[in-house]
Amino acid sequence: MKTPRPDDAFATRLLAWFDISGRHDLPWQHPRSPYRVWLSEIMLQQTQVRVVVPYFERFIAALPDVPALAAAPLDDVLALWSGLGYYARARNLHAAARACVERHDGDLPRDFDALLALPGIGRSTAGAILAQAWGDRFAILDGNVKRVLCRHHGVEGWPGLPKVEKTLWEIAQSQLPSQRLADYTQAQMDFGATLCTRHDPACALCPLQDDCVALATGRVATLPTPKPGKPLPERSAHVLLLHDASGRVLLQRRAATGVWAALWSLPEADTHEDAREWFDAHLDGDYDRGEPLDAIAHGFTHYRLTLLPLRWREVAPRAFVRDNEDLRWVARDALAALGIPAPIRTLLEAQPGHDHEDPST
Repeated sequence: MKTPRPDDAFATRLLAWFDISGRHDLPWQHPRSPYRVWLSEIMLQQTQVRVVVPYFERFIAALPDVPALAAAPLDDVLALWSGLGYYARARNLHAAARACVERHDGDLPRDFDALLALPGIGRSTAGAILAQAWGDRFAILDGNVKRVLCRHHGVEGWPGLPKVEKTLWEIAQSQLPSQRLADYTQAQMDFGATLCTRHDPACALCPLQDDCVALATGRVATLPTPKPGKPLPERSAHVLLLHDASGRVLLQRRAATGVWAALWSLPEADTHEDAREWFDAHLDGDYDRGEPLDAIAHGFTHYRLTLLPLRWREVAPRAFVRDNEDLRWVARDALAALGIPAPIRTLLEAQPGHDHEDPST
């Protein structure tokens, strides 16, 4: 690893590149407020800018500030988030807003430790909020920044290792400029996302190429060091797509913890036997008349899931089964108002419409 320069030459060159080639028209930049910066930073975790922009605009229109987010029912927050994935982010966002109302008079605190104490905010996110919202001198270290620093400084080892991450934080802190912290923070993210990309980086256009260790030593393709790999485990689940006589679908709220926590989804079972048992306990009808639909593959960070849908038309609940907090019949035109996992929403939207009128309207 090369020794970081003692001056701000890195930042100076990056800011010059940003002024010409950076992104200056993102919706959270105009206006740039602590709440808007925070929301964008949470949405951008594990998600590309082009995907985030329409979600951000819908979210901010519905919930324009911290008190509005804190006062909103979690179902409304999850509905606005639906399709963006990694739903723990939305639950943490909601919990953090409520904490801000309780502890900070409805504002996001301008204090590193206070930010770090809020659900869903780690060291890099706290630094990004402080730097972009207030121009405070804090470093960030998201995936894009790690990649750039590993290449430019020739840092070996998987960046997720504590020792390597500590080195990267030291470099990131040493390269902070004395001013324009908001622009510098955005410049780092833009540079990694658009130029020093994971695959096929544009080294010939790079403003840092003169002293990039990876470029000089032919290691651009091998830095940062990838995480030691192992095959992702696979599991499958049966999902029950159940329509009543009016065309409504039966949805079940998932548990408060785990995958897709607190979202509305289709009833799910690990095996056919479990699915049959659930069906017989809740519905009048013939389980064996279920129509198999095409399997749906969905990848999570730690495993791959295959959903095996079975569809029934015009089923009816047993007499004792009523709509409640965990089980409800939902009309097709009401699905958009609920937080539903993306693959389940895709499945539901692919179903043909129904001519029956909804008796509840």
